[in-house]
Amino acid sequence: MTIKTYQGGCHCGAVRYQVEVDLQMGTGRCNCSFCGKTRAWSAQVKPPQFTLLTGEDQLGAYRFGTHAGEHLFCKTCGVRSFGRGYVEQIGGAFVSIQVACLDMSDEERASLPVTFQDGRDNNWWNEPKVTSYL
Repeated sequence: MTIKTYQGGCHCGAVRYQVEVDLQMGTGRCNCSFCGKTRAWSAQVKPPQFTLLTGEDQLGAYRFGTHAGEHLFCKTCGVRSFGRGYVEQIGGAFVSIQVACLDMSDEERASLPVTFQDGRDNNWWNEPKVTSYL
């Protein structure tokens, strides 16, 4: 296990955070109605691994369905750099980091393992038939 500290944030810089995560343990892409439309690419961490550095007052929130996840976005530029929520089946409280919003090289980002989830059919533990668009 190789935990690294990354910084990340939104496009305009109003929202910035730091996260401790082992991205080699896996990242995820989902085909649910929200993730598929926003092309979400995420990694989950426990709340103590995440520190919001700036921008709490700049965050807007969107919830849907079960309201288990709080999809946060910068009110200035609209970028969703992270979200948070609680889902018992994945261990309770979590922060979902958008991999594309982390400060890292293209080469490092391209090397990350990706797992695909079939959220559209509520078949979360299995890969959807088509993943190329995710």
